[in-house]
Amino acid sequence: MAKFLKINVADNVAVAIEPLKAGEYVNVEGVEFALKNDIPAGHKFLLTDLKEGENVIKYGYPIGHLREDHKQGEFINDVNIKTNLAGLLDYSYSPVFTAEDVATMADAKVDYDAEDIPTSFKGYRRKNGEIGIRNELWIVPTVGCVDGIVNQLCQRLKAEVGLPDGVEHYGTSGVERIVAFPHNYGCSQLSGDHENTRKVLRDLVLHPNAGAVLVVGLGCENNQPDKFKELLGDYDETRIRFMVSQKVEGDEVEEGMKILRELYAIASKDERVDIPLSELRVGLKCGGSDGFSGITANPLLGVFSDFIVSQGGTTVLTEVPEMFGAETILMNRCATPELFDETVELINDFKNYFLSHGEPVGENPSPGNKAGGISTLEEKALGCTQKCGKSAVRGVLPYGERLQHKGLNLLSAPGNDLVASTALASSGCHIVLFTTGRGTPFGTFVPTMKVSTNSNLAKNKPTWIDFNAGVLVEGQSMAEVFRNFAKKVIAVANGEAAWNERKNYQEIAIFKTGVTL
Repeated sequence: MAKFLKINVADNVAVAIEPLKAGEYVNVEGVEFALKNDIPAGHKFLLTDLKEGENVIKYGYPIGHLREDHKQGEFINDVNIKTNLAGLLDYSYSPVFTAEDVATMADAKVDYDAEDIPTSFKGYRRKNGEIGIRNELWIVPTVGCVDGIVNQLCQRLKAEVGLPDGVEHYGTSGVERIVAFPHNYGCSQLSGDHENTRKVLRDLVLHPNAGAVLVVGLGCENNQPDKFKELLGDYDETRIRFMVSQKVEGDEVEEGMKILRELYAIASKDERVDIPLSELRVGLKCGGSDGFSGITANPLLGVFSDFIVSQGGTTVLTEVPEMFGAETILMNRCATPELFDETVELINDFKNYFLSHGEPVGENPSPGNKAGGISTLEEKALGCTQKCGKSAVRGVLPYGERLQHKGLNLLSAPGNDLVASTALASSGCHIVLFTTGRGTPFGTFVPTMKVSTNSNLAKNKPTWIDFNAGVLVEGQSMAEVFRNFAKKVIAVANGEAAWNERKNYQEIAIFKTGVTL
């Protein structure tokens, strides 16, 4: 195993794969020199002398500039590097794909052999034609005031039917899980926040991973149940039922149990059938990133994203603030000038959100990111955007909206792990692939597979991590790891439980930006 890695030929830094000691000699492309400092794993050292103000290059792009002069072999981190990001920019469209490439899907290329990877999975085909990879019964409150009711209903029904909280594998038919999704919102919100709540709850209720849903309202909330029904559009009234607690005469829990028993009986008849991979919709997310994220796990997701797109399927990239510094790469992969304009708006809307609150657009990375070797938002973004591979951008989604286009899509949402993962699931993704170098246990309302960037995390947190991409710097080839990973994701689509499901970690978080009354 190499001790360090120079990622791009243009880079003037290298990344330590394992801890390096001060005084240790390294040889980079025939040039030998001694390290001036200890270099922790995942962190950077200079390959040449640089002056104050000169750019630090990683992944072939600037990740910021030096605050003062530094010498070859010196350790540099967030203390030494300052972001180049500042305010809004003017962008021009320089497409990397021809119109013919886009029309023939020639942009969706997989660089590795995929012959032994299944091209179908076992899923649930819903009445409206949509596909689910789970058959769960969900209890969704319109407002936080009834959270206690939905939690009690969930626990009572699970006890009544004998359905355990965590399983290793879901069955080939029937209700596989019963889940309540409490939240704090649905009332005392204005304009944008109120609509965000309504949209995300609508997306949750209509999601095809649910075989049946009970929506529980209070009756006096801003998110009025009757108006919420209208937002659902043409829905299956046999599988989506409503209970307004203030209108129930007597015990609302007993009334809710009657409805849930009916829904359970209906959804229990559902069975898995063969579904082509072209119907799979995958969310791409990273959290607790480290210096290995852009070397192992994120590039692996990029290869997988291109594979899914090549099969006619759909992937979605979000975390807009973590695109800052790498946004032009995405803009120039847009399939049309109209999509380029929408992507510019996506980026600038979020920059204006930061600026309107008096915050700099480069207010990132987190303390955990810095401890793991990420120094600036540009560095984080250049690693983050690798998750979406090299395919053309074919759709741009506002927050809370549902997928309309197959292929690679960009989605408006912040970088916050819970909010962004919920947004991915809300857009219609069946599964979220979540890369992490620091680790996290949480999951959103669809299977949330954790992919570790390093083997130490996979070893130390085996009940968090579903797949270890750290082996990519330990001698295993991308071709081999990609095939194993693709088979693992398809196994989860078939019913194998992700760790967040085994642990019963399923939550929702809704983006809030404005006033609470």
